[in-house]
Amino acid sequence: MADAIDDRPQTKRIFVNHVDAYSGKNISKFLSDCVVGSSLEEGEEGSEGEEDRGSDYIPPNKEGTYTIIGTLQNPANAKPDWVKEVVQYAAKEELADHLMECDIIIYDITEDPDQIDEASWACSALHAELEHFDNPKMFILLSSVMTWAKSKPLDPDDPEIPFTEDDYRRRKPHPNFKNHISAEKLVIKNGKTNKGKFVTYVVAAGLAFGMGESIFHFLFKAAWEGKSPALQVFGTGTNIVPTIHIKDLAGVLQNICDQRPKTRYIVAVDDSQNTLEEVVRAIASNLGNGKVKKLSKEDYDFLKHISSHLGDGKVKHVTKEEALLSKDLAQADFDQLLVNLRMEAMFVKESMRIMWIAETGMCENIDTVIREYKQSRGLLPMRACIMGPPAVGKTTIAKKLCEHYKLHHIKIKDVIDEAVENLKRLSARAEGEEEEEDDGKAQEAQELLDAIQESRENNNDRIEDQYIIRFYREKLRSMPCQNQGFILDGFPKTYEQAKELFAVDDEEEGEDEGGKVPSYHKGTMPEVVISLDAPDDFLKVRVMNLPEGQVAGTHNTEEGLTRRLTEFRNINREDETILNYFDELEIHPDHIDVSKDVSDDMKQTVDKLIKTMGEPRNYGPTPEELEEMERKATEERLKREAQEQEERERREAEEAAERARRQEEWAERLEEVRRQEQEVLEAQSTPLRNYLMKHVMPTLTQGLIEACKVRPDDPVDFMAEYLFKSNPQVD
Repeated sequence: MADAIDDRPQTKRIFVNHVDAYSGKNISKFLSDCVVGSSLEEGEEGSEGEEDRGSDYIPPNKEGTYTIIGTLQNPANAKPDWVKEVVQYAAKEELADHLMECDIIIYDITEDPDQIDEASWACSALHAELEHFDNPKMFILLSSVMTWAKSKPLDPDDPEIPFTEDDYRRRKPHPNFKNHISAEKLVIKNGKTNKGKFVTYVVAAGLAFGMGESIFHFLFKAAWEGKSPALQVFGTGTNIVPTIHIKDLAGVLQNICDQRPKTRYIVAVDDSQNTLEEVVRAIASNLGNGKVKKLSKEDYDFLKHISSHLGDGKVKHVTKEEALLSKDLAQADFDQLLVNLRMEAMFVKESMRIMWIAETGMCENIDTVIREYKQSRGLLPMRACIMGPPAVGKTTIAKKLCEHYKLHHIKIKDVIDEAVENLKRLSARAEGEEEEEDDGKAQEAQELLDAIQESRENNNDRIEDQYIIRFYREKLRSMPCQNQGFILDGFPKTYEQAKELFAVDDEEEGEDEGGKVPSYHKGTMPEVVISLDAPDDFLKVRVMNLPEGQVAGTHNTEEGLTRRLTEFRNINREDETILNYFDELEIHPDHIDVSKDVSDDMKQTVDKLIKTMGEPRNYGPTPEELEEMERKATEERLKREAQEQEERERREAEEAAERARRQEEWAERLEEVRRQEQEVLEAQSTPLRNYLMKHVMPTLTQGLIEACKVRPDDPVDFMAEYLFKSNPQVD
């Protein structure tokens, strides 16, 4: 039982700084899946199948694998799942305590210059505690080949002789990497005191690539976005750029951890000797859109800016000064891209067992590198198709979805115009002095233009489906559409058009299990199919309410809409609709009745489709776009506030006027009531007045006269008695 326990692999604790940065993340993730000592055995257990794993891969819990301890570059980031513990410290002494608990310490100084001082301090602090080590410790400094950038050639007569580890004492650093070489020398020196307890290594790594990119990210992003007319090559592009895949670099570190080699300074580069221009061309031709045309050295010497056909535009040579003006390119990355070094990793090739992912370099493995780039950064194309009758709102919705997801809006008129324009431009080359291959393409383009023109003349100025589908296939298979994705607006319209448009070139490409599902081109088939619908009466009313300016010159007249609706209903009968094509492929359309959308600009429908399609799969807004969005939001807020203030003032004015009107109306009504009451009182008093004048006033007058004559002591009593006596109703 004891022997079985002793045979179990013993884990080791590895400290890796900045496990949330590019290098630290990929290296720590790789090592967390490696069994201690596995690189000493054939098959290299722990790295099998690494090339097929995505950026979100979490290593399984294996017995005897390295335990990862690390720090974060951004303290706000969450602890990676493969990291056992994240070290948080306020003082360096606290970090030293954690380092003492680790068996191996790996410090990467290639990305963050601030880590140079920390790495030097950490190595010195461990060296100072050497006598107190319970177990032997290893310190690995991950540095850069930039500490060799200004080294003189080994043989001035033969500058192509590569540098190896044996030449490390002759290395001369780039001016911006002098601190790196100082750290290298310190680490090597500290490892000479007691190699049994404290061994140190320096790894001079080539420019790392793969798994989402870091140094080369500027070029990958520019090619993927396709916004620039040319992918930039800095300077002449003839400089040799030493590189290594980030996982191959992690494999070198694994071998050092397992082997404890006697060589203390190790060069880690792949076998490639690619120039910067070759790297840029490989990126552009596989992530851009088109083929590469080689530039001559004489052309570059004659012009500062010259370009060749590449990607969705060109490869453009720019001066170093112009390159530094780019906001997306850091100074350190710029320096590394311009390095010119021939290096050979002799010790790695002769003494290490590595399951290489890109031993021959980036250019030879560009397809794998691009796949990793897209998967690591979540840059997956989003493809959708919006169908429906005329005037249902396909273009409006497609436009808003394209703006939200940064997709290409594929409209039939734009596709035809672009294709015809390209054919005209290509055919025009036949008049100039072009290569034989270009001349053949120009002739082919002219023949196609003639065929299209003849088709239009014979079909009432309409282009036959075969040409339209050809243009669409070229558009959808172009790199911009393959990179970002697209939304088809109203095309294809029929079952046959869809079948031809999404057909595969090679029958083996799209077949499903047992051939039960019809074959189709997976790179152009929409993931989301949206079917918009509404009653014909609703659509006619919508078109009738459009401003005259929007209707003029279009098919949205009453007669034109009726004709188009009839055509749409005829080609979309129950058994012949294009929706059946997608249903057969088990891509079931989402049906939406737009007549129920009462919002402005069909916002309710757009919001519903955004929920259906999910989160964007791209870079998101750039700083400039964020600034523009903020500016527009501020303008809209100020405009909204001004409108609200104006509306508030208008309401207050209306309310004041209404109050004044009501007060005036109330006063008029009150006066009228008073007048009417007065008339009523007067009308009611007339009979009484007549009665008094006839029966009372004569007697009362006579009594007053008698009282004046008699002058009684009590006039009131006299008048009462007089009236009583003189009352004709009293006997």
